[in-house]
Amino acid sequence: MDGEVAVADTTSGVRSGAEQPPSARIDPSVPHPARRYDYWLGGKDNFAADRQSGDAVAAAYPPIRTTVIENRRFMHRAARYLAGTAGIRQFLDIGTGIPTSPNMHEVAQEIAADTRVAYVDNDPIVLAHARALLTSTPQGATAYIDADLRDPERILSHPDVRATIDLDRPVGLMLVAILHFLTDADDPYGITRRLVEALPSGSYVVISHATTDLVPPEVAVHAAPAIATSMIDMAIRTRDEFAAFFDGLELVPPGISPITEWRPEVPPEQRPPAAQASMYAAVARKP
Repeated sequence: MDGEVAVADTTSGVRSGAEQPPSARIDPSVPHPARRYDYWLGGKDNFAADRQSGDAVAAAYPPIRTTVIENRRFMHRAARYLAGTAGIRQFLDIGTGIPTSPNMHEVAQEIAADTRVAYVDNDPIVLAHARALLTSTPQGATAYIDADLRDPERILSHPDVRATIDLDRPVGLMLVAILHFLTDADDPYGITRRLVEALPSGSYVVISHATTDLVPPEVAVHAAPAIATSMIDMAIRTRDEFAAFFDGLELVPPGISPITEWRPEVPPEQRPPAAQASMYAAVARKP
């Protein structure tokens, strides 16, 4: 396929078509964020454990499906901003999730056909569907790398990332709805800092992150037990904690905003209130 780089399985150390199929690594009894997100979006690539986890969150926060839809819309707007206004032509998207069209490269390549995108995720179901992420234009390129955000060195040094992205030229680093799956013990700020350090001046960082700041107190108080019941570790962070991910970077106006308010493309009456999409979003430039 023109514009396709590779689908790499960095867990088994072989290509995805080799001796260990993705299905061999799938445990349907354990929920996974990518599959739970798919469930909330109405997809079919999820198991009972993912649905149970998703329902536990929805019981405490019923607008969760609105939240994930609005998060995806934010990703599209941020990609259009970077590919259009900022002129970014290569992206590193970590925490890609199960393909849902339009995928990020489709949004960016509609603006600039020569855009190159390296996708990264650690769910073998995402790997199984990764060919849907490799539908690049002939002028551009896409790659999929099966790796974990907790191992930034492996991501940055991976040959398929290096074949797709020139780290001497500005990159759009996409960390959309992924950092809240890193607890403080995972050192999310150190991981983000290491990724940003690898990028040249003029690169951009896009982050969205779950918070309870935007919901009523009676909803926020149920967040912790709901997360515990959901069987997926999450760290719900405040605005100040979210802002710390951007230390040393230049925030793009409007700065830190609810996801529905970051450069919206529809009038206020057509947007859900922040309490129904309780996530922060921001885009920042590396000086």
